Formats: sequence, C-alpha cells, structure tokens
Amino acid sequence: MRAPIGDFDTATPAPDCLDELTAPVADAVRHWQGGVTADKILYVDTDPDWADTAVFVEHYGRDLLERSANCVVVAGKRGGETTLAACLVLSTTRVDVNGVVRRQLGARKASFASMDMATGETGMEYGGITPVGLPADWPVFVDAAVADLPYVLVGSGRRRGKLLMPGKALAELPGAVVLEGLGVA
Repeated sequence: MRAPIGDFDTATPAPDCLDELTAPVADAVRHWQGGVTADKILYVDTDPDWADTAVFVEHYGRDLLERSANCVVVAGKRGGETTLAACLVLSTTRVDVNGVVRRQLGARKASFASMDMATGETGMEYGGITPVGLPADWPVFVDAAVADLPYVLVGSGRRRGKLLMPGKALAELPGAVVLEGLGVA
C-alpha cells in the first residue's frame, strides 16, 4: 500500500504487523476503538540511523517536516505527588511545559520526564515513544494543529518504524485532550 504522506516503500495497516510494535502499542491497536478504524493506522519501516529529523526528512520526504509530531512525556508535581502525561506537538514546535502543560495538570512545577522514567513507564524505546498504548490513566495532550492534519507521522514505540495516523484518531485516544497553543514556535 502507498503511504498517504512521505516517501516510504510500503505502508502496512498496523493490525497486520503487530509483531513490529512494542507490546503496549500492539495491544492498543488490537483493542482499538473510535471513529477512525484501526486499519487507518499505518506502519512504515524506517532506518533507526536516520531518526534525526533533518536526516529523516531528507530521506523519507520533506513534506514530513510539517506533518510529523513528537510525543514527549512530562511530569507535573504538586504537594509531593507526581502526575505523568504525554504531549503531542508538531515537530517544528516545542511543548509549552511551564505554561499550558503546568496549568492543565494543576501542577506547581512541570518538566520533561527523565529518559529512564519515560521508557520505564511506557514500555517503549526512547526516541520512539508514541501516544498509542500509553498507560490508561495518563492524560494525552494533543496540540490542535496535530489533530487537524489528515495524516501525522508519530513514533511506533520503537526507534525503528513509525506510525502514520489521521490527526482525528490522535484526538480520540483514551485520555486525549486537544489544546490550542500546546506547541509553540
């Protein structure tokens, strides 16, 4: 199948290649619910040596720069309690951790989670964390610009491979909250 964005050799419906995904991502695809069907989530094989954004778009298509989203794990702290959340913003922006995220979490302080915390809590590889298959009790903050895209490139849970998903599907994830201004230039 031809990928709807980028220059990939093939795109495979994620339900047809669950072995390529980490356990939590495969489980989420297997039990997918929502207005967008699971077969609209596509898996594309990518070389982990080309994971750097500049090299990635040079090899897989310059159009991906404006159609890729980064998923980062943040930790909000208040009164000795820590709340983890995922934030999904266009790759051309950065997460407004100290403004939008801190307020959404009702935290006194918010920061990026450590690599060990992010990978340990998600069961995913660093550099491949995706909003699909995150712990059920996590909020997933999705920038409105991501939700508005017909297709978005996101991680697959591993450094090798990516998912192509309708922005609408990302907005329907468990715990998803679409926010204006989450990603800032």
